[in-house]
Amino acid sequence: MLEKFKKYVAANNLIKPGDRILLAVSGGIDSMVMTHLFLQTGNKLGIAHCNFSLRAEESDLDEEMVSKYAAEHNIEMFSTRFETKAYARENGLSVQMAARELRYRWFEQIRKDHGYDSIAIAHNLNDNIETMMINLIRGTGVPGLTGMKPDVNNIIRPMLFATRQEIIYYCNRNSINYREDLSNADTKYLRNKIRHLIIPMLKEINPSVESTLNETAERFTGINEIVNDYINDLREKVSDINDEYIAFNISLLKPYIHKKVILFELFRPYGISDVPLTDLIHLIEGKTGGRLFTGTHRIVKNRKELLVQSTRHEKDGIRLILSFSHFERIPEIENVKSVRITGKFKIPDSQSIACIDPDKLSFPLVVRKWNTGDYFYPLGMNHRKKLSDYFIDRKYSIFDKENALILESEGKIVCILGDRIDNRFRITDSSKNALIIYARQKGITEGGTK
Repeated sequence: MLEKFKKYVAANNLIKPGDRILLAVSGGIDSMVMTHLFLQTGNKLGIAHCNFSLRAEESDLDEEMVSKYAAEHNIEMFSTRFETKAYARENGLSVQMAARELRYRWFEQIRKDHGYDSIAIAHNLNDNIETMMINLIRGTGVPGLTGMKPDVNNIIRPMLFATRQEIIYYCNRNSINYREDLSNADTKYLRNKIRHLIIPMLKEINPSVESTLNETAERFTGINEIVNDYINDLREKVSDINDEYIAFNISLLKPYIHKKVILFELFRPYGISDVPLTDLIHLIEGKTGGRLFTGTHRIVKNRKELLVQSTRHEKDGIRLILSFSHFERIPEIENVKSVRITGKFKIPDSQSIACIDPDKLSFPLVVRKWNTGDYFYPLGMNHRKKLSDYFIDRKYSIFDKENALILESEGKIVCILGDRIDNRFRITDSSKNALIIYARQKGITEGGTK
């Protein structure tokens, strides 16, 4: 298994000699086996452990075991305790999403503060398959079937090559100590149903189902890239965008009405997975005035057009950007450039210029007014800040706040146009491209410092 680990790491260029790796270690079998493997690479290691305060004494025993292991192997140890349920309530999140947000933000802060190159997460091949099947059940389309990526934004997943059985075998053979989370056996959770009930049944049909599904996920990754290019080009040909809505030309759309895969991908950004696709087809073929509501948009038949508008439009003044060429349609944006990052590249030093990693964006993008409760991670910071507090700190006037515009991708703020970008979309050492957005200069209002 050590050789397979090294080959996978090398094939995906996950670490280099001399890299400092921060290991996310819960104390479970996956992360303890990952730590054992990393101890044999010669890289400088650190261990980060989160106590989510969800399992009472069990959580404390997990932390105690990981801390002892780190001391025995002379590994730098970082630990923290979160009040996860309270954070979930305060931020309107599920406990699982709250735990995810808390840990990844903390991992990145440790990485930056202590000079680690990457954060290693112990997701294995079975985790990848389970995620793919969950997405298949929920109907997320092709992107949901691509699986986890081995390297994304300083996060590496060097265990994606290994099945759970291989990990158990390696653990037993090397007498590695670990702790078991009993909730992993509770089949009331969807992931556990798939893990303990569905996968074993599939293995009866195909004993190699794990590797087969993993290969399928890899193929879908390539297919997704092809589909994205095709759909983005097609969407530009059959639709037009203005400040209030997107208008699909029905005569241009008709050849694709019964090509359901294409139709689904065209309208997927507008929440169409929330309703039956047949409802959309009936709307297109129906009379003027027909309408359809998804979780995020309303779609209206108007003579020879199908109009798509965000349900938040009236409140937020929403405008959509369907592709890079649509940036020029936003009056507040003066210019946009897409450049390849080379050794000579330098990030522009101007507050009115946003320099972001375009590979972290997902279309359609949204340009809108800010809302109460909005938050982002200001460039250079790894903790979230409410926009209202940020505006106070920046001494925004009433008019500045009224005129502030947000660029948003998949519900995450990318930047405040003409001011500051979100840290999650910044250019990093692993960025290959840069999108430079030049906002139109605004006059300084009385009391403002912009």
